Amino acid sequence: MLNIILFGAPGCGKGTQAARIKEKYNINHISTGDVIRGEIARGTELGKSMQKYIEAGELAPDSIVIGMIRNYINEHKDATGNIFDGFPRTTAQAEEFDRILAEEGDDVNVMVYMEVPEEELVKRILLRGKESGRADDASEEIIRNRISVYRDQTAVVAGHYDRQGKYEAVNGVGTMDEVFDRICAVIDRYNK
Repeated sequence: MLNIILFGAPGCGKGTQAARIKEKYNINHISTGDVIRGEIARGTELGKSMQKYIEAGELAPDSIVIGMIRNYINEHKDATGNIFDGFPRTTAQAEEFDRILAEEGDDVNVMVYMEVPEEELVKRILLRGKESGRADDASEEIIRNRISVYRDQTAVVAGHYDRQGKYEAVNGVGTMDEVFDRICAVIDRYNK
């Protein structure tokens, strides 16, 4: 099974590229952000507990996110592969994710990190906020907090996969096709 982690700061284009990767490689796509926003929209208990974190630009608690991922993996055991967009976000999540996959006799093939400068990220997210109406994308202060939280808490996950020889960085600036081609070149090296 092909398991890809698509990684990068908020606004780097993970969702856009993940959709294209899903189609090209015929694999499943799970976006923890979309799952959480869906729970909020439906007014579920998970959604209600998560809303305060989203509104503050903070990361969801590990236990909730790991539980969602475990459920997802259990429900998609017959998949040809998965692309994880926005997960894992902490070293604890990465370690638990490795254990969950190992229980299924599987592992992560590659983490693809999309590098985008901070000012470009802010510009992209503000534009997205105007188009989508998402409140967490409309405030530069919240956006910069999300990027700061990402740098402080999430970027260390790259080191976890780098130590396993599974970390690859790609330039996330350029046209969608240029970035997609860079990502596919990496995936193709790991897709055995």
